[in-house]
This record gives sequence, structure tokens and C-alpha cells, in this order.
Amino acid sequence: MTRWILALALFCALPASASIYKCKKPDGGFLYQEKPCAAETQSLGTINAGGNMGVEIDSKDPRDAKAAFYIDQSANGHYFVNGTINDQPLNFVIDTGASMVSIPGSMATAANLHCEQYGRVNTANGVATACKVTISKLTFGRFILRNVEAAVVPNLSQPLLGMNVLSRFNVEQHNGQMSLTRPN
Repeated sequence: MTRWILALALFCALPASASIYKCKKPDGGFLYQEKPCAAETQSLGTINAGGNMGVEIDSKDPRDAKAAFYIDQSANGHYFVNGTINDQPLNFVIDTGASMVSIPGSMATAANLHCEQYGRVNTANGVATACKVTISKLTFGRFILRNVEAAVVPNLSQPLLGMNVLSRFNVEQHNGQMSLTRPN
């Protein structure tokens, strides 16, 4: 099993500000939204999303605020997106099973992040001790997010873009492509 394929579920004492519903669409795709699934879709559970982050669009064109951002599925079935944490470049795995953004310790050090709180996390590799940090600036695609809560997980080798960020978008997955759009 490749080390970076982790489904991370954090159980730290973090405030929950919203429930995110994972809905299966009749055509087989998935939709993640803040409201309960419609009758024609199937609810696959909820995810708590914490934090008070803001989302900005890195564009002067107002049409970009509503335009979808597309990510193609890789040959191994995962979705990857280039981004930065405090201007340090990295490549995220889009992980709807991760409660929050999660990064390896070496990347946290490079991004000058300091632990605020320690807690236990359940990962695909078992229980680990992790720490909570606040990322001043996180970017991916044309999006800029500020004050993003994240977990620094010692046995993690690939950064995960988790639901505390993804919940700020309408996320759809269909035919090997994921789209993210800003809600109205």
C-alpha cells in the first residue's frame, strides 16, 4: 500500500461550523453540499467543517468568481492539485475522507508553521499524535484561502486537501473529472 494513500479522519476538539452532505447522484457522480441531499440523490453521510477561513479568487475578472475549476483524475484514480502553503509549493491529494487539510511535518517546518494544540488522529495507518496549526495563506488553482486550520501528521508523506477547505465549494465528480465552484 502506498504511504500517501490515507483516509484521514480527525477527531481533535475542533469547532464544527457546518455539516457537509456527500450525495450520490443518479448518474453515479458525487456532490458535496451544505444542505441535505435531494430526494433523487442518496446521502452518504455528513462531515463537520470547522474554521473561519475566507476564500478569494486570484483574478481581476469578476466572471472567474463563478467559473468552475476542473481537476482531471489521475491514472491511479486520485485527484491531485498543485498549491502552496504560506508560499511553499506542494501537491495536494484531494481527499474527501479527510476532515481537514493535513500536511507532513517537513512541509509544516518549511512553511514556518507552529503547533497550537496536540491531539490524536485516526489514519489508515492507525492512531497517531498530530498537532493543529493555522495556515495564513493556502492556495490551489485560482483560489486563495486565509487562516486555514490544518493538522500536521508525522507519518504522512503527501499533503491532503480535506473537507474543511472543500466544504467552501460545490464539489462534483463525474467521468474522471472533479469540478469546484464557489456557492452563490
